[in-house]
Amino acid sequence: MNLLLEMSSGEIELHRNADVNRTKLVVDGYPRPQLQRQNWHSLNGVWKFVFDDKGQFVQPSDISEWMYTIEVPFAPESTKSGINDLGFHSNCWYEREFATPSGEGRLLLHFGAVDYRARVWVNGHFMADHEGGHTPFSIDITPVLNNSGVTKVTVWAQDDPHDLAKPRGKQDWQLEPHSIWYPRTSGIWQTVWVERVSGTYIDRIRWAPEFERWEIGFYAAIAGNRQDGIQLKVKLSIGDTVLVKDTYEVFNGEIHRRIALSDPGIDDYRNELLWSPEKPTLIDAEIQLWENDQLLDEVRSYTAMRTVGIQRDRFMLNGRPYYLRLVLDQGYWQDTLMTPPSDAALRRDVELVKAMGFNGVRKHQKIEDPRFLYWADVLGLLVWEEMPSAYRFTPKAVERITKEWTEVIERDISHPCIVVWVPFNESWGVPNLVETPAHRNYVLAMYHLTKTLDPSRPVVGNDGWESTDTDILAIHDYETNALRLAHRYGPEVKLSDLFERRRPGGRILTLDHYPHQGQPVMLTEFGGIAYAPDDKPDADKAWGYERCFNISELEMKYTALLETVNNIEMFSGFCYTQFADTFQEANGLVYSDRTPKISIEAIRQATLSGGVCTPTSC
Repeated sequence: MNLLLEMSSGEIELHRNADVNRTKLVVDGYPRPQLQRQNWHSLNGVWKFVFDDKGQFVQPSDISEWMYTIEVPFAPESTKSGINDLGFHSNCWYEREFATPSGEGRLLLHFGAVDYRARVWVNGHFMADHEGGHTPFSIDITPVLNNSGVTKVTVWAQDDPHDLAKPRGKQDWQLEPHSIWYPRTSGIWQTVWVERVSGTYIDRIRWAPEFERWEIGFYAAIAGNRQDGIQLKVKLSIGDTVLVKDTYEVFNGEIHRRIALSDPGIDDYRNELLWSPEKPTLIDAEIQLWENDQLLDEVRSYTAMRTVGIQRDRFMLNGRPYYLRLVLDQGYWQDTLMTPPSDAALRRDVELVKAMGFNGVRKHQKIEDPRFLYWADVLGLLVWEEMPSAYRFTPKAVERITKEWTEVIERDISHPCIVVWVPFNESWGVPNLVETPAHRNYVLAMYHLTKTLDPSRPVVGNDGWESTDTDILAIHDYETNALRLAHRYGPEVKLSDLFERRRPGGRILTLDHYPHQGQPVMLTEFGGIAYAPDDKPDADKAWGYERCFNISELEMKYTALLETVNNIEMFSGFCYTQFADTFQEANGLVYSDRTPKISIEAIRQATLSGGVCTPTSC
């Protein structure tokens, strides 16, 4: 199905323009979209593999026989991996040999994500120990390369399936997926790759648009050999129009600069340069590292001029009120679990969401592959990024989540599509917020840590209920009767009564001493209507907050709910549950293979129905 045929002519042109503008940036699905080099090689493909359920192996030489092969980056629990083993396995090992890329300088080995702890050997030498199942890590393997022309990488992945004190999101701790939890993902589940760099190279960059001053904050960290007299050249452009071409001296291995753009002044001209879902204008960046007349390193990146924030009871995009129409996105596929089956599948998800009338997604309990964020940047889709939960409150859980959340923000802070950070969901991992000061302090600490690491975006401290400090008051309410929902939040309801009396899920909306202070109120989970006719396979196992037995009933209920929510003036936005069926959860607008249950146009009309707000303002 060609989704673009079902979009408006304006959207079709937007997508075509996005493709043309990004052609020179996309390099075969580059796994780190905002810091791209020409000379890289994917290590995805067939690796040797073995389980170690008894934990008897502690180094590669302990393994006498590799019993399986696995297709990386698909987890062994997935069918696509070739293993398809859903049992409990705490340890698994990987090994692969590859032709060492030719060239001078350093060779870096990158892992997109390994769940949960990864220890890495290269040519028999221990090189790295990384903990955190959703964040990347890199290794300079130059010192252990040999003259054979072949490099061997061995990975030990540890992932205790019963450990509830680690960030695991929707990964089930029971043998069979139950309720709203899904099959586990162990080991390597994002791209593994290598790239050649010079002895001195660009290690990290960060972009921070500053709309009020019409500037773009820029940070770069330089790694490798420290040298004097190094310069960084930055060129920013949109299409053939060069906006900036600057040169900066590198001091102490880093650059901090505010890059001033020529303010176009009048709004009509400014709007042509701003990023939004309706017009996702991206600014191409070419960055070069020089020593005198020698080019040491060259990378491509991109940024955008856009700002997000809160003004009284409204979410603001580029200085104007913006109504959020989000859909909950779990980011799972039937045969590949948390790993997308392809880069094209990620793009298709973004296109589907936009075609259905939504302007954003709430990525639920998952730190998504950077390629999804890339397509959201390119095609124009807002993203709420949410930390996968642990399910116990322990000092170890606090340490793990704090560390990994910090790494998540570092990885994704430069993506213009990300507009809200969410460290907690529905008090998961902090079940006694009402009674226990330590739980409240933890949520408060994570809220303020997030605001410290990124002051430019709103933060939802605890999405759903039991809010402490938060920039958006996020409510989860799965009442599927449209009339009752209108009665709960309609114009006759006072906000003070809402926070004193309303208890969705049996939970208070705000904790004592943290009253609502005028922040935007949004319905960030609702709906959850399952389509599960009796003749559907495993219909008795289908899960949802309400069940429909035919498609026309589903369309009628979705339309009524969305028209009601769109007309509730109290809300500054919403998030419907959910985008796609996910294993036993049959409450998606599309099936797990992304086939729509009802027509895209019908979903779109309902999503945009009624309301005092247009898709672009309110």
